[in-house]
Amino acid sequence: MDLKEKIEIYENFPKEGISFKDINSLILEPDAFKLVIDEMLKVAKALDANIIAIPEARGYIFGTPLAYLLGAGLVPVRKPGKLPGEVSSEEYDLEYGSNRVEIQKDAIKPGDRIIVVDDLLATGGTIMAATKLIEKLGGEISGIITLIELTDLGGREVLKDYFVHSLITYPC
Repeated sequence: MDLKEKIEIYENFPKEGISFKDINSLILEPDAFKLVIDEMLKVAKALDANIIAIPEARGYIFGTPLAYLLGAGLVPVRKPGKLPGEVSSEEYDLEYGSNRVEIQKDAIKPGDRIIVVDDLLATGGTIMAATKLIEKLGGEISGIITLIELTDLGGREVLKDYFVHSLITYPC
């Protein structure tokens, strides 16, 4: 099965000049969704991790079943103000302004081995902020797994110090 054929592309969405890769058509089809999780699982098994970190929101779609199948813990990486208790945060730059991600301080222990799982690698800003935050809390990044990588946006270069695996690539 060609997973790329299962991705709907919407030109000029959400604004002019953007070619939006919509995963909804893929996850709607059970065989395609299962194939994605199976392929991610093959990679994840080799990375020897005990935690899957999932950036909000679409990382949840792929990271949750992956953690279950690996027998790993699951750590949400959330937007500001969404987590109770003490949190640690990391700010990152956007095209216009900045944003921040947070993890509960007690979610990562020194020596934990973490795979960051997300739907998309574009500029790498969100995933890099998550990796910095995980490392600040004492975790080790075993790798990064994404469904889609937009290769022309430089995310892989931003994450050059980490193992990165993407199932599908597009130039943009």
